[in-house]
Amino acid sequence: MHKFLLVLSFLSVCLCSIYGQQDSLAIQYDKAEIERFEIHEDDLSTYRNDSKYNYEEKSKTVDEGSNFLDEIWQWIIKQISRFFEWIVGVDAAPHYISYFLKFIPYILLGILLFLIVWWVLKINIRNQKKAEKNWNTVNLTEEENIIKNKNIDLLIQEALDSQNYRLAVRYYYLLILKLLGEKEFIDWEPHKTNSDYLYEIEKPALKTPFAEITRSYDYIWYGDFTIDEIKYKKVAIAFDSLKNTLRKNA
Repeated sequence: MHKFLLVLSFLSVCLCSIYGQQDSLAIQYDKAEIERFEIHEDDLSTYRNDSKYNYEEKSKTVDEGSNFLDEIWQWIIKQISRFFEWIVGVDAAPHYISYFLKFIPYILLGILLFLIVWWVLKINIRNQKKAEKNWNTVNLTEEENIIKNKNIDLLIQEALDSQNYRLAVRYYYLLILKLLGEKEFIDWEPHKTNSDYLYEIEKPALKTPFAEITRSYDYIWYGDFTIDEIKYKKVAIAFDSLKNTLRKNA
């Protein structure tokens, strides 16, 4: 009995609710009298001449200030947008693009500084190489040309024939250096000193006589020591001995 009354009450509420909705949704007509308002051409002209009511979007043309650089910049921005859309997606791209555009001046400044530093270093290296080349041409070409290209035995003989014994000692020393280099006892290079060659020679049988002729050569050539035929023959004994030793080791 109680269940029946509960169901009946529920049905009554639902019916009342439906009836109320139908009543509220009933169509109501507006019976007020319509007042006609006429618009004349003079009224429209006022608004047509007012720029605030001009909603037409004019496209830029070349005559209105667009130029080639603007088109390039717009193309660059478009490519950057596509790149960020590809990386982070279309929705997040504008956020990253705004940050990127803020840092563009700093990026360009960094590239400019890098190019300046690179250019300065390149110029300095080029000038240094040029200076070294000029130094070698002025100071070392003669000695290098003699060792590599000349018949030093013939040069020694020509110096002796002209009684230039000091020059003959110089040629003789260059001949010894050439033989040591050919036998690979030293690694001859224009920048090396006589002490460098003495350090490179490992065999005592060669190291001792080379040290002896080096002392004589430094004293005669660099000390501007005057030498005659008798003194040359004494000095030549050590040169001849070392030359013969090197040529026997062929």
